[in-house]
Amino acid sequence: MNSKELFANYLRVQKRYSPRTLEIYEKSVGELFDFLSAIPGENEKSLLVPANIRAFTAQLLKRGLSPVTVNLKLSAISTYCGFLVKKGTIESNPVKKMHRPKREKKLPLFYTQAAMEGYFQKDESLKEESEDTYPDDFLHLRDAVMIRLLYCTGIRRAELASSRVYDLDFARGVLRVTGKGDKSREVPVPSTITGLLQRYISLLGDFYPDNPGKYLFLTDNGQPMYLSFVNKVVKRELSGVEGFSGKKSPHVLRHTLATHLLNNGADLNSIKELLGHSSLAATQVYTHNSFEQLKKVFLTAHPRAKKGG
Repeated sequence: MNSKELFANYLRVQKRYSPRTLEIYEKSVGELFDFLSAIPGENEKSLLVPANIRAFTAQLLKRGLSPVTVNLKLSAISTYCGFLVKKGTIESNPVKKMHRPKREKKLPLFYTQAAMEGYFQKDESLKEESEDTYPDDFLHLRDAVMIRLLYCTGIRRAELASSRVYDLDFARGVLRVTGKGDKSREVPVPSTITGLLQRYISLLGDFYPDNPGKYLFLTDNGQPMYLSFVNKVVKRELSGVEGFSGKKSPHVLRHTLATHLLNNGADLNSIKELLGHSSLAATQVYTHNSFEQLKKVFLTAHPRAKKGG
């Protein structure tokens, strides 16, 4: 195997990266070598130098890629170069010797609590239990349960797609999920959605008798859920509902839960464990507050803003 194949095997077997992460890393390294192929050089040692990495970065930015995307590619390339350093192929990591493009700092998108409550209350038909549940009714129920589980637990779309029926423990009120790096964790399932979940599961076997993987969610055709299908469900469910005028995605629902928890007094370490972050730094992006929360703190704490102050 050549270096790129050994690297891919290292990421898959030792690092246990997800297929999506593997795809991103392999594509990034492949783009670098396509760029380097036009530069004279005998081997990786002579080609993987800071000057060439800077030239590659400049080309990516010239193509109109955002600093966030460019930095993601550089992270993948840095991991590859670190792998080569361990092997003794190159002496040092050239990516560490250059400045990364500065990314614009943006607050995470999130929906207001009022918007989420409005979505939960809009569909009275979900409260009605009927002996005759037609396919369209069941698919609507599935989509509604997906939205509630994404928001109420904060799980990632990949974690939702891979969830099995037996991962739900109703007695303890938890859902077992497998996150990045095959790390397992348990997330609380609020009792407010337990009834809807149980109703959905009781109908699942009737509509999809052929479900050998015991997946919690399947596509309309009874196939295992895929990521873009989760995106499609979220976009469809939230479209046309008041308060959801911006981006509609599973990740924004995850941001939303973290923001609401923080605004209601949850500590950052608890949110870190709930979301399955490997470090607190990844969770600190949620330390922003909604404007209404900021206004509330301001009016409560500012000496001149207090009533009669």
